[in-house]
Amino acid sequence: FTEEKLGQAEKTELDAHLENLLSKAECTKLWTEKIMKQTEVLLQPNPNARIEEFVYEKLDRKAPSRMNNPELLGQYMIDAGNEFGPGTAYGNALIKCGETQKRIGTADRELIQTSAINFLTPLRNFIEGDYKTITKERKLLQNKRLDLDAAKTRLKKAKVAEARAASEQEVRITQSEFDRQAEITRLLLEGISSTHAHHLRCLNDFVEAQMTYYAQCYQYMLDLQKQLGSFPSTFLSNNNQSSSTPVQSVSTPSVLASASASLTSVSNSIVTSGISELKSSSGSRKARVLYDYDAANSSELSLLADEVITVYSIPGMDSDWLMGERGNQKGKVPITYLELLN
Repeated sequence: FTEEKLGQAEKTELDAHLENLLSKAECTKLWTEKIMKQTEVLLQPNPNARIEEFVYEKLDRKAPSRMNNPELLGQYMIDAGNEFGPGTAYGNALIKCGETQKRIGTADRELIQTSAINFLTPLRNFIEGDYKTITKERKLLQNKRLDLDAAKTRLKKAKVAEARAASEQEVRITQSEFDRQAEITRLLLEGISSTHAHHLRCLNDFVEAQMTYYAQCYQYMLDLQKQLGSFPSTFLSNNNQSSSTPVQSVSTPSVLASASASLTSVSNSIVTSGISELKSSSGSRKARVLYDYDAANSSELSLLADEVITVYSIPGMDSDWLMGERGNQKGKVPITYLELLN
């Protein structure tokens, strides 16, 4: 081997077909490792968690179950919503968002589990199983080739007839062993094509698992957006900002957006007609409160959902507000929180 590296000995070259198979096997091993490692990063971005899972796997013990990031965020939102009060607008919205985040966390767990079984495990089995066998047989082939080349060198140097005959016999034996090992290695390497076909099926399973996961997440968020969209627009903005922030700022299909806009316009027209009648007359009406409302300052009246109050308009008042009365308490109330009673 040293003489070969120094250019002082001839080297038996492998046939082109075998060289191509070896190159294909090395390429497959390299990219399989890269894809496998990056898939692990995609499914579990936290390197500490990946190390922990690796250690538990080597110890043949089950890793402790912990909340993933969406589940943890969901739990924080639910706890905050309960603390603020499920009856308040913000508290109710937090609880709904938290429940959705926890559903996404569950879907994330299912994606990781399915991908590990159907995609990562077959790739890992190739690296740790089939390719190790190929590497072992390839090393044996290398050794058989060196034995053959050493025998050929001794044959060239042999001067005596007896030594020459012995060297020729050695060359025949080493050539036979080399050819046999080359055939074994070739058969193993030709199995790489079957490996590619198997990994293709695993890739399809991985894509299907991702499709299911993203479809679930989209549906969960669509349902959540509809629930939040049923709240008055004032809930979606700060008191000092315009209350016209659109609920459809999240990208959704145009059909759903237009349908939502149509429903909103219909309901707004009904409310607006009742309010217009009230503003044009100098009388008062009873109104049911739809949602809790916390007064931003002393000129406003705090509201509780489902209570009935008296409302009326005064000249020069903002079109989005009415005056509300509850016993001796008076203050401005937003019309989007009210349902006028006949």
